[in-house]
Amino acid sequence: MHIEPGVVSAMKLPLSYAVATLTLGLAATQAAKAVRSDGASATAARSVVTTGLVLGFFQVLPHHAVGVSEVHLILGSTLFLLFGSGAAACGLALGLLLQGLVFAPQDLPQYGMNVTTLLAPLMGISLLAKRIIPRDTRYADLTYGQAVKLSTAYQGGVVAWVCFWVVYGQGFSAHTLAAIGAFGLAYSTVILIEPLVDLAVLAAAKGVGSGRHDGRSGRVRLMCDRVWRPTA
Repeated sequence: MHIEPGVVSAMKLPLSYAVATLTLGLAATQAAKAVRSDGASATAARSVVTTGLVLGFFQVLPHHAVGVSEVHLILGSTLFLLFGSGAAACGLALGLLLQGLVFAPQDLPQYGMNVTTLLAPLMGISLLAKRIIPRDTRYADLTYGQAVKLSTAYQGGVVAWVCFWVVYGQGFSAHTLAAIGAFGLAYSTVILIEPLVDLAVLAAAKGVGSGRHDGRSGRVRLMCDRVWRPTA
C-alpha cells in the first residue's frame, strides 16, 4: 500500500498532507483515550511493540511493487485486536515513518497518503468493533466471525484509499483502471492471507487462555487476557 513516487504529482500532494493531518489527529485522540483507559506506561509499551512490529512487517515480510503501489502484509486488524486502536495507530504511523526515514527516503513525500491509507481504515474498524464486540470482552473470547469481519473491513478500506489516491493523481481513465486492477489482483493475496493470520493468532490466544483456566499456564499475563474497550 505504499503509493509509488510519481503517481501523485508534487502539485497535488498538499491534499494528502491535509487529509493526513486530520487522520493523525483522530489517531492521537485514540491514543489519548487509551492513556486514560489503560495508563500512560502501558500505552507507551504497547506502542513501542506495535512500532517494531510494523517496521518488521514492512521490511522483513515479502513485499513487491505492482504498478501504482507496493503490496504489503500490514496486519492492521491484528494489531488493533491485540493492542487496541491507540497503540495500533501509533505503531502504524511511527513504523511507516521510521521505514521511510531509515530505509526508503523516496517514500517520504508520499507519507501523507500512505499513513492515511493505513490509519483511516483503522479508525473505521474501531467504529465497527463498537457495534459487534461487547465491551470488556477478552481478546481470547472474541469469535472467529468478529475477527474476520474486522480484518476484511480493514483490507477493504486500504484498497479503497489506494484507489482514491491513484484516481486523484492520475485521473479517471482506462490506463488508471488497468493500473488499479493490477494492484487489486496482486493485493487479493493479502486480502486472503491476513484474515487467516488473524484467525491463527486468535486460535493461539484461545488455546493459551484455555490452558490458563485449566491451571497449566501459571500466572503469566498475556495479551489474550486483554479486554476490548471502545476507548482502548
